[in-house]
Amino acid sequence: MIRAIDLAALNTATKYPSIPTYHTLDPKNGGLIEETVAFTGDVYLTEKVDGTNGRIVSFPSGDYVIGSREELLYARGDLIGNPALGIADALRPLADRLTPPTSGIRILYLEVYGGKVTAASREYTGSRAVGYRLFDAADVPLDILEWPRARISSWREDGGQRFLDEDALTLSAKAQDIELVPRLATVGADDLPTGIAEMQALLADHLPATHVALDEGAGGQPEGIVLRNGDRSAIAKARFQDYRRTLKRRTQPARHR
Repeated sequence: MIRAIDLAALNTATKYPSIPTYHTLDPKNGGLIEETVAFTGDVYLTEKVDGTNGRIVSFPSGDYVIGSREELLYARGDLIGNPALGIADALRPLADRLTPPTSGIRILYLEVYGGKVTAASREYTGSRAVGYRLFDAADVPLDILEWPRARISSWREDGGQRFLDEDALTLSAKAQDIELVPRLATVGADDLPTGIAEMQALLADHLPATHVALDEGAGGQPEGIVLRNGDRSAIAKARFQDYRRTLKRRTQPARHR
């Protein structure tokens, strides 16, 4: 089945869209400004794991493709795959046991971390262990793959992928026996801080250390939090380093010529 599909179209249709920062990044200096993503209702806070994005693209036939954030790396039955960052090796045992969708394409988005994936791996393992956590899942109709790639890309960035809401994602993960990124808290949208210092305090309060350490040798420093509505109509990320950098700049004396 996979050989009859335009792999470039498949890659484009199943990429993970970019997530904005909760406080807007200033393009001039990379700092944060006092403008936030708008949320309504209950907001779920989950740990943002510092690894690399992997995806498993599953078909009703039982075939699958494993990819990184940008490219496809391995298809079921391949004799040779792309070993980039160890993503295919980490996710292949999971992909082999997944129950395929009954129609269309199901994409699982997972954070692969530890090993030699990123410089932050030491925060999760002292023995170069590798782990993964599911953070999102979406469905894509097969006929989307017949569109021109430019149209597919615009469709994806405009929210065309049908992402699972919080309840459906939780049920799917349980049914497939996959660990989700840790759920930290649920807060009302009106209770979210709008100030930068206040948001840094929320991060420290809800995530003083990572919840996904792979062994006792892990450094334990977390990357940040992802915020999302239950129906995933709004999603944003908040990283410790962005808030530290911004607040540090505020305390530094202004330079004069």
